[in-house]
Amino acid sequence: MKRLFVMVVLSVLMLSSVGSILAQDAAPAAAAPAAAAPAAAAAPAAGAGELVPADGAAAAPAKSSSGMGFLEVILSSGWLGVVLWLALFGAGGAGAYFIVDCALMVQVKRVLPDNLIRNVTESMQEGDVLKALKYCEDNPGPLANILSAGFSHVEEGFDIIQDSIATAADLETERMIQKLAWISVCANLAPMLGLLGTVQGMIYAFANLSGGAPDIGVLAMNIAQALYTTAAGLCTAIPCITFFYALRNKANTLTLRMEAMTMELIKGLRNVEVVQE
Repeated sequence: MKRLFVMVVLSVLMLSSVGSILAQDAAPAAAAPAAAAPAAAAAPAAGAGELVPADGAAAAPAKSSSGMGFLEVILSSGWLGVVLWLALFGAGGAGAYFIVDCALMVQVKRVLPDNLIRNVTESMQEGDVLKALKYCEDNPGPLANILSAGFSHVEEGFDIIQDSIATAADLETERMIQKLAWISVCANLAPMLGLLGTVQGMIYAFANLSGGAPDIGVLAMNIAQALYTTAAGLCTAIPCITFFYALRNKANTLTLRMEAMTMELIKGLRNVEVVQE
């Protein structure tokens, strides 16, 4: 339960990291009006013969100090930018889901349940293979599936049992690795989406420059769009890559333990006779 709580907390932090990092632009935007007030007070009053700037020129600094919010960046990036952001949030949510799901999948108590090992060991000590097979069928799981494959061929000889167990172990290992691979997909997809958003923002920025004297506000917005998508893609990919390798190494370790436990449990099948009911 503690591990599940930790994984959920880490997943929420991963999803919220994008918003927390990208929302840092609010502080400079809030500090700009406060800095503008002393400057306005310190400016000397215009004399009778002095030139006074036009209203449009005077309003320009106030407009530049207003800043831009994260939501404004998303909405002003066009329909393609909105789709990219939805895809980025989707990749982050999918990555969090698969991280939690795979973390639960590779728990020791799920892969190597103590009650199953104890019951199968007692049944093998009694020489009752059918009873051990019944325990495996009642407690489905990776270890139970491997043991069931071996117990189902007990009449065909120990060599056939070993081959059946090796095949079943490969299938269970591949099943775990395939589910873990979805975390890697999210980790690889998020930077690509961020790169596509970066390319889009730079295209808009250079298109603005090609029209002659650029609008500084629009140009800054385009560059912000490019950098925001890059940051969002990295904030999604870095945790996914970290958890992928950590969970994959744990899955490999559990696979080795499972194979060793299986060989320990079936070593008595060389001399066990099947009890017919």
